[in-house]
Order: sequence, then C-alpha cells, then structure tokens
Amino acid sequence: MTSTNPIPVRSKPRNLASAVVDHLTTRIKSDDLKVGEKLSTESEIMQVYGVSRTVVREAISQLKAAGLVETRHGIGTFVLAPSHHLGLQNSSIVTVRDVLAVLEIRISLETEAAWHAASRRTDTQIEEMRAVLQLMRATVESGAHSVDADVRFHLLIAQATGNPYFVELLGHLGHTLIPRARLNTAQLNQDDPSAYLVRVHHEHEDIFNAILRKDPEAARAAMRTHLSNSRERLRLAQEVIEGAG
Repeated sequence: MTSTNPIPVRSKPRNLASAVVDHLTTRIKSDDLKVGEKLSTESEIMQVYGVSRTVVREAISQLKAAGLVETRHGIGTFVLAPSHHLGLQNSSIVTVRDVLAVLEIRISLETEAAWHAASRRTDTQIEEMRAVLQLMRATVESGAHSVDADVRFHLLIAQATGNPYFVELLGHLGHTLIPRARLNTAQLNQDDPSAYLVRVHHEHEDIFNAILRKDPEAARAAMRTHLSNSRERLRLAQEVIEGAG
C-alpha cells in the first residue's frame, strides 16, 4: 500500500487531478512505488492529497490510460511494470510545428480508434462519454477551459476500442493530444475564444453521436473532420507566428 507522501502545497493548483497524477507518476518512475504494489484506497488518497473522490477517480483513470496502473475489481489498483514507450516526451513538443507533427499521428491513430469504438463500445462507456461531454458543455458555457475533459473524452474513445495499445499510445501522449493545451490557437488566429470552443464542442458531439449509433464509418469521418479542423487552425496559427517573425 502506498505511503503517505503528500504533494507540495499550492494555493491554486492548475488542475488537482493532474497534480495527483504527476506526483504518483514520479513515485512510480522513481521506484518509490514498486511494481505490483497496491495503491492506497480512494478514501486514503483523498485524505493524503486533500482532494475529492471525483478527483481521485479521474487521476486513477489517467494513470490507467498511461499504462502505469491497473484496477482489479474488488481487490484494488496496482502498479504495473514499465512498458517501452515511443520517444515522445512532453518537454520536446513545444512549438506549433511540433504539435502539427503530433497531430498527423493523431489523425492516423484516432480516426481508426473512433471506427473501432463505434463497433465495440459498451453502454457504460457511452455513459462515461456522455458525462464528459456534459462537463465540457458546462465549462464552455462558463467560459472556462475544458482541456482536461477534452483529453478524457479522447482517452475514453481509445478505451472503447478494447485495444490496450490504442490506450497506451494515446495515454502516453497525454495533454499533447489537445493543441490548445499548449497553444492558444484561437488568439493566434484572432478568433473569438468562445465561438472557437463551441465549434470544437460540436465536433465532439458529432463523434459521440456516431459512436452512440454504432456507426463506424460516421465515427471515423467525424473524428477526421475534427482533427483536420484542428490541423487547419494550427496551420493558420503557424502562419501568424512565422509572419510575425
């Protein structure tokens, strides 16, 4: 069971789930948490990190998506042996050109992931996607950023494929999945941020509805449209940056 090593106290952490994930990931990679070791219970993690149950579950979900832990129903969550990842490190993806390159990989991977998700998704996974979409809608309406919910939505699609390698690859990319997590493309394109987020949300709804209908071809097309639009927005942002240079 994990020891109680609290995360550094911050007055306003950027994202509580991400803070928990970052700290537990560090402990796993430093071998402070051993392979096969059982994590603390949800209640214990809540107490150690001073966060809600919802935050703990989101953090565990992200760790599972990254292939760092697995949950054995009725038993607990355990640290997995490290796997061999691609040489894609968040620290190396810093420019618009870098994110465009990652986006090309996303288009190849996620269009097929959407196809498989529409074929294989469960009712439970649909409800999880629906809940995340509702959260995204609420954040968009409030004018807040929805990057973490966006990442979660895409990882849920990967999970719905039933193929752990989709989950591992897309989970490893983490927040590099979402261009606006690194670049304010709306601002660079002199676009209205609210209108931009509404458009992105509608694109997500199109993907969800196709998966809901179990329509693989429509899901693939909707994902390709979404990612192609992201690529075009980024391409225009790159032109702005290079023009300013």
